[in-house]
Amino acid sequence: MKGLVGQKIGMTRIFDESGKVIPVTVIKAGPCFAVQKRTEEKDGYVAMQVAYGIRKKVNNPIAGHLKKYAQNGNAPKVIREIRDFDADIKEGEPIPVTIFKPGDSVDIQGVTKGKGFASLMKRHNFRGGPASHGHTSHRRAGSIGAGSSPGRVIKGLKMAGRMGGKVCSSINLKVVEVDEENNLILVKGAVPGARNGYVIIKDSYKQQ
Repeated sequence: MKGLVGQKIGMTRIFDESGKVIPVTVIKAGPCFAVQKRTEEKDGYVAMQVAYGIRKKVNNPIAGHLKKYAQNGNAPKVIREIRDFDADIKEGEPIPVTIFKPGDSVDIQGVTKGKGFASLMKRHNFRGGPASHGHTSHRRAGSIGAGSSPGRVIKGLKMAGRMGGKVCSSINLKVVEVDEENNLILVKGAVPGARNGYVIIKDSYKQQ
């Protein structure tokens, strides 16, 4: 498996050779570089820490970690670990966007947009109560009890609560175009998260 860490720029559309419209999400996936390589012998699993972006200030723990493994002097914005990373890249080396080619299938993981505290109808798509005259429970929850036995609210019921803001993956998306000069990857379809949110791009599990 190979992967990158990137930032969602937004959505646009492009046209193929026949003039057909293709909706795409633009992801800036660079500069990325490898930080620390996890091995089966030392760590018990295989993975690679991938860093994205450059920032000016960095705290001492991250600075020491980068000095030990990366040795390139750049302080990244984010560091994410990608399991089963098997691309021929060593610690401290840059990871180009060209590890993905047009036509590849990828899985993209991000954090969905936070919707705040939401009701049953918005959060779980409940239909609500009767809307006719005389009724007062249009958008309320109905009964949540289970009678005298067990006499309590059962765990796991769909109720109002915090909506969104969770890690989510869109699987089996097609890479439409790769811009090496600007470190951009264009993927067909939508990707989880808001604009400027960080995402992880990996090989699709369906190809493994």
